[in-house]
Amino acid sequence: MSIFDQISAWLSDPDHWKTTLGIAGIPQRLAEHVQYTVLAVVIAAVIAIPLGAYIGHTGRGGTLVVGIVNSFRALPELGLLILLVLVMGLALALEAVTIALVLLAIPVLLAGTYAGVRNVDRAAVDAARGMGMSEWQVLVKVELPNALPLIFGALRSATLQVIATATIAAVVSLGGFGRYVIDGNSQREFDQMAAGAVLIAALAIVAELLLAGVQWLVVSPGLRKNSRGRARVR
Repeated sequence: MSIFDQISAWLSDPDHWKTTLGIAGIPQRLAEHVQYTVLAVVIAAVIAIPLGAYIGHTGRGGTLVVGIVNSFRALPELGLLILLVLVMGLALALEAVTIALVLLAIPVLLAGTYAGVRNVDRAAVDAARGMGMSEWQVLVKVELPNALPLIFGALRSATLQVIATATIAAVVSLGGFGRYVIDGNSQREFDQMAAGAVLIAALAIVAELLLAGVQWLVVSPGLRKNSRGRARVR
């Protein structure tokens, strides 16, 4: 039996789709994985997007802050998670996982927001100021709407990275699809391990499609066309 047949057999087993004898099924693991992802991305967005917008608008400390935050990308998430659990205790494992995932998502969101605001046409910004708009109005009514394509691109990228990395939650006895990967590896049940990887990939694809749909609805048609044009030029 090929690995693809094994994955198909494991996923089609009804026992894996229901919670029995304390063993969580796929729907519960999906809910856990989505919970970890949404919590981390929302917290990271609340921190990174306003900060990136402020730095992009004012230009103050951009190089320093973006450089420092980008250095977070060199942090090994698994090692950081283990360190946080050792410091905080296993009882706060969810908080430790959330912190690790937030630190993963912040650099992408901050850099995307900063770049989006800084790349807005300066002529449009100057025209807004010439019309008597305050700096807050310039940011909210001119720069942020024009920066939406890059901000959404950063949000999509951060979400996919968090979905993939949330697998490490299983290392500290939490749930999510990582349970199938970690448990399958430790028990030498490679069909379970491979099925877990497929479920994570499927969740990432669905999340990407949903966010792309939201971006299509939120971003104005003119900006969508300009974004495609810039992509072709590059």
